[in-house]
This record gives sequence, C-alpha cells and structure tokens, in this order.
Amino acid sequence: MSAKDGRNKITDPAQFGRVAVVMGGSSAEREVSLDSGRNVLAALQARGIDAHAIDGIPALLDALRAGHFARVFNILHGQHGGGEDGVLQGALESLNVPYTGSGVLGSALSMDKTRSKRVWQSLSLPTPGFVALPRGADVHAAAQQVGFPLIVKPACEGSSVGVTRVFDESQLEQAVELAAKYPGDLLMETLIEGDELTVAVLGREVLPSIHIVPKGAFYDYNAKYIAEDTLYLCPGLAGDDEAALRALAWQAFDALGCAGWGRVDVMRDRAGRNWLLEANTAPGMTSHSLVPKAAAAAGIDYQELCWRVLETSFREGM
Repeated sequence: MSAKDGRNKITDPAQFGRVAVVMGGSSAEREVSLDSGRNVLAALQARGIDAHAIDGIPALLDALRAGHFARVFNILHGQHGGGEDGVLQGALESLNVPYTGSGVLGSALSMDKTRSKRVWQSLSLPTPGFVALPRGADVHAAAQQVGFPLIVKPACEGSSVGVTRVFDESQLEQAVELAAKYPGDLLMETLIEGDELTVAVLGREVLPSIHIVPKGAFYDYNAKYIAEDTLYLCPGLAGDDEAALRALAWQAFDALGCAGWGRVDVMRDRAGRNWLLEANTAPGMTSHSLVPKAAAAAGIDYQELCWRVLETSFREGM
C-alpha cells in the first residue's frame, strides 16, 4: 500500500470506510472551520468516499462510540473545542479510531506558539526573539526586553486572531487588551519586517512555498479570509533560496512531532534570513486557503489533495 515517497496509497474509496468530516466546533475559528469542512466534504464525496459532516467534538465522539464511522478527517481549527490542540487526538487514540493530521504531541506543541518556539530554539532553528506573557505580567517591561517594533498575540490561537503589530509604547495597552480577549497566555515577539511566506507539508512531501503579498500592512484575518486583493506568489522563492526554505520548514514541522499534513509560517527579513513563526496542524481548506494553492502549484488539485490528506490516516499504530 505504500508508495515510494512513504505515502500510503489508497486506490479504492471503499478502503476508507465511512468517514466523519469533523468541522465547526466551539473555538474562535468556528466559521473558518465550517467553510473548510464544507469544501472538504464535497471533495471527498465527489471522489466516491462515504463521507459525512459532524459538527464539533461531542457529537463526533457520540457517533464514534456508536460505531458509525471508521475514521476521521479532522478539519477543526483552534483550541478549546477546536480540535487542533491535542485533546481530540487523545480521545481518538483512546477509541482506536484513525484520523488525519498530527497526533497528541504535535498538535499540542504546535497550538502553543511559546512552546513551539522553545523547541525550535533548543535546536538552533531561527525564530524571532520573544517573551511569554502570563496573565497579569508587566507588559511594559516585556516590551522593553523585546524592543519595538513587536507583535502581541494570543499564544494559542490561529488564523491571525487577536494579533497586533506594535510600533511604540502608545499602542501597547490596546494590543494587549485585544489579545487578552482569547483564552490562555499571551506572546510578545520581535516584529520581523520583510516578506511573509508559508510552506505546506503533505505526508513527507514539502510543497512549493507561497509568498503572501497582502494589500494592507500585514496578513491579518481580513486578508486571509475576506479580501480578494491579496496576492499569492507560488513558489515564493527560487533556486537555492526555495530549497533552503523548504528544508527549514520540514525541520520545524518534524521538530514539533507533527505528521500527516500541515503548514509552517515564516517571515523572511530584508537581509534574506528566514524566521519561523508557527506551525499549523489542521490548516484552512477554504477558497482563500494556502495549502490548496501550494498543492495546485505541485499539480495536485483540490479533490486529490483531500484524498491524500485522508490517506495520512493510514499510519502505524492506527
């Protein structure tokens, strides 16, 4: 069943059995997840897979305990009911149900940006300087330590939720107030000014990078999911620079224990140095999303991409 690239190649849709496409949930990224999930569901069904939508973790676990599904395509985003923080993965492991994407460790580590960065630092992988901000911490002292300009964001959210670029002291309190609306600790890190890039991983294949050129100041929630004027250049780099970026993305992905599929976000500064920002273990699959764009550049259409992500649920121990 394994292809030369380590992929578990499935040729008959019946081999997947009845598939639950779990979407929505209760995280801050619910609406994006529902959009992703509808697209994934339609793609799998178009390829003859017996796939069905399930909204959220409680409904999914009820259905699994009743024996309704053979495996799970997880397209939940975020934490606290978002299915991307290791909690769902642990539940599925306990039920011995195969699922797409990273396991407990990779999911939990990637969701926590502070701990992701500490892992990368321990391996001398480049990531912007940072200070972890527990609730009630002295944000002004932290800002002096990091230096302006800087970024303030929740440590455990995705989709650019609660992220603010801060250029001087006067903007600090408002940035912290926004980030603090979301659960968990905050993170303050050096603002890298330059190009925004992302690299998708599918199985053991690293897809072409994407250089994101937003119309506004940076790639915020609006630019990701709403605006129609964001430019996506793929591949984002050329020659040795592209090869080095893809190699770094794989190192970062692997270091966190990630598997199956995902995406690594990077900033490239004016001097051409790459800086790791975060890894995403259940990236968006909307019409604006980056993994489908990278896959298309590699000759993998949307339906085939969804099929191949589902193939990643066939792995050792599952």
